Amino acid sequence: MSQTINYVVQPGGTVRGTVRVPGDKSISHRSIMFGSLAEGVTEVEGFLEGADALATLQAFRDMGVSIEGPKDGKVTIHGVGLHGLRKPSKALDMGNSGTSMRLLAGIIAGQNFDAELIGDVSLSKRPMNRVVNPLREMGVEVEAAEGGRPPLKINGGVTPTAIEYEMPMASAQVKSCVLLAGLYANGETRVLEPAPTRDHTERMLRGFGYSVKREGDVISLVGGGKLTATKIEVPSDISSATFFMVAAAITPDSDVTLTHVGINPTRVGVINILRLMGANLTLDNEREVGGEPVADIRIQYAPLKGITIPEDQVPLAIDEFPALFIAAACAEGVTTLTGAEELRVKESDRIQAMADGLHILGVDAQPTPDGIVIKGGEMGGGAVETHHDHRIAMAFSIAGLRATGAITVQDATNVRTSFPNFIQLANKLGIRIEEQIS
Repeated sequence: MSQTINYVVQPGGTVRGTVRVPGDKSISHRSIMFGSLAEGVTEVEGFLEGADALATLQAFRDMGVSIEGPKDGKVTIHGVGLHGLRKPSKALDMGNSGTSMRLLAGIIAGQNFDAELIGDVSLSKRPMNRVVNPLREMGVEVEAAEGGRPPLKINGGVTPTAIEYEMPMASAQVKSCVLLAGLYANGETRVLEPAPTRDHTERMLRGFGYSVKREGDVISLVGGGKLTATKIEVPSDISSATFFMVAAAITPDSDVTLTHVGINPTRVGVINILRLMGANLTLDNEREVGGEPVADIRIQYAPLKGITIPEDQVPLAIDEFPALFIAAACAEGVTTLTGAEELRVKESDRIQAMADGLHILGVDAQPTPDGIVIKGGEMGGGAVETHHDHRIAMAFSIAGLRATGAITVQDATNVRTSFPNFIQLANKLGIRIEEQIS
């Protein structure tokens, strides 16, 4: 039986200091994928050595790619070209990573071998029809378990057909899956987005010399090109930085600077929302690294107020809401979120999980089908459930700064998937968390 890690968070404190959080998970995944499919040797710095990105790395090793590292965030990938992957000897295990499974499905769709994608208990419950359906439209044979859930069996040897795909919901992972299958299709693959989503795939494909066009809400590429090896410096993950941004925003006398954070325009919802709530947040040293905009983010305490979160910001902050719900609990007045039904099918049902935890701490939080209504007020202590979700665990870890009693975060084991050194950096800034192993 594997060990379960619980967090015990002491109440109160202030957060001060400068830290660099780990590399962006989305960009780390793609650096391995595209480096493997490129011709030549790709060098990556700042790679996130968390379980999710390591699952992607192992999958490409299992398909015959020689990868050195990771060591101190450095990885060297000896690319095999778009058609150089080899049939794996066993199922490819994606662990807890939905990104790995959905993007790899698109890449495997273009191979001349069969492969099976499996995941852990949590991933095996997550919806995959959103990628299975467009792949089937492209003529790819995909088998899934009941309800379109993993494992996915993808039968190779069929050249995908280029299609125009209108996404029923905004999802960067679905868009990426279709575009990656389109690398192997004859002709032009087009994806129509109902709302803007993360564009890391398009930016990085261009970085590897592959032409990707965007006209309005249509993203397109023509199959049959090639990727050329490059150097990648992965910016710090804004999703990981969010926990310390909110920590400083809710705690009197706090002043935190987070360095080298990716501020891709499709990911800055958390910055916009915190500013609307009254946060004192500045961006310094803005620059571009490898096609991705980067800045140092400084947050000094200022009293927050409840807001109605603009729906156009929801896709730009979808992973940051657990932390933002803690900000809402510490704000004066009511914060209302709508248009976020996607949160119900993440690693956990994040709306329900956060509402339940906030109730335990004495906060008035009412879940709705597509969001939540949170009334700011005093937070007490208590034991909260994470439902094996790393972001729920980290969100309640920072809540202790404003709680009147200790908070026990039950089962924070999965934090290592996205933020391996969370506890060390939190303690360095002044958040008092201890690990308990049960």
